[in-house]
Amino acid sequence: MLLKTFGWSFAVTALGLVAAVFYGGWQAFGIVAILSVLEISLSFDNAVINAGILKKMNAFWQKIFLTVGVLIAVFGMRLVFPVVIVAISAQLGPIEAIDLSFNDPDRYKELVTDAHPSIAAFGGMFLLMIFLDFIFEDRDIQWLRWIERPLAKLGKVDMLSVCVALIVLLVSAMTFATHAHQHGGGHADKASTVMLSGIAGLITYLVVGGLSGFFENKLEEEQEREQEAEEEAKKAGKPVSGVLLAGKAAFFMFLYLEVLDASFSFDGVIGAFAITNEIVLMALGLGIGAMYVRSLTVYLVRQGTLDDYVYLEHGAHYAIGALSVILLVTIQYEINELITGSVGVILIGWSFWSSVRRNKAIEAAGGEGGGSDSKAEVTSGV
Repeated sequence: MLLKTFGWSFAVTALGLVAAVFYGGWQAFGIVAILSVLEISLSFDNAVINAGILKKMNAFWQKIFLTVGVLIAVFGMRLVFPVVIVAISAQLGPIEAIDLSFNDPDRYKELVTDAHPSIAAFGGMFLLMIFLDFIFEDRDIQWLRWIERPLAKLGKVDMLSVCVALIVLLVSAMTFATHAHQHGGGHADKASTVMLSGIAGLITYLVVGGLSGFFENKLEEEQEREQEAEEEAKKAGKPVSGVLLAGKAAFFMFLYLEVLDASFSFDGVIGAFAITNEIVLMALGLGIGAMYVRSLTVYLVRQGTLDDYVYLEHGAHYAIGALSVILLVTIQYEINELITGSVGVILIGWSFWSSVRRNKAIEAAGGEGGGSDSKAEVTSGV
């Protein structure tokens, strides 16, 4: 069962790591491995959410999501999107960006380095908003209560996450401008670039969040209509049909899942820029990670056994928060790629260990670890 579910992921991992060694040696091997783990870590809660919704869909729509959806996620968001980001930021054509990454890596790195402040500001703000919206939300299950309890109370203030994010962006831009002025002012104009890119990242997050909310509301409306239709059919003594659930409701589920998957893919891609500017290594690492996310989704749909690790979602969001800070810091200062990648892995490992301890404590107390409430908590957080 395990080999059947993860077989393709294992194969893609082997091919990707071998390709990394041939491309850039053992250092490239390490970067691709870290990117793969990072992508899996950041997208784990996405797999849980996907699985929870996929269970409600019929076999046809499950297959559509796990085939067409994966093509969009792997080839669209993980492979094409990084090229688009570099092309737009460095003002290159996509083909020229790919050509430079292979044939003139020094020039490519120079262009990416010049564009890095805008990339870091855009991505840093997008990731920061994901973290802030999570940490300011009041939830039944809390991991680091001494942090999460007071912040959840503060989160009752309307639009607090947007205000905090804008303050962080303003400080980052002012720091960049001050540093540029102290070193001759050659890049002082990039302070405004940082501001504009950061605001663009904030707007992108709000748009994606708005679309997700729209599709979620549509999904709830369709489910309510389906339930009403089923009740009426039962009262009339007619057979209950699943056409609506497999049709309109399933279609809105699919759209909602694609918006969610795109947003999670986006934070993985942006986070990857904090680790490497090498487009080839980025594509290899994120592609491997995306395959495991697919396999995890399938596994959760068929087994559902990982829903009990309720703190993993918290760990993933803390990793996102750490990456957002790192990206904003890298606007001005260089941070070692291995340190950047290790932060997320450590946080995920810590949250997993905490989840295991929680489950053992509940079992020792005679309860059941990860009951329906726990599962609902894991699958409801976005």
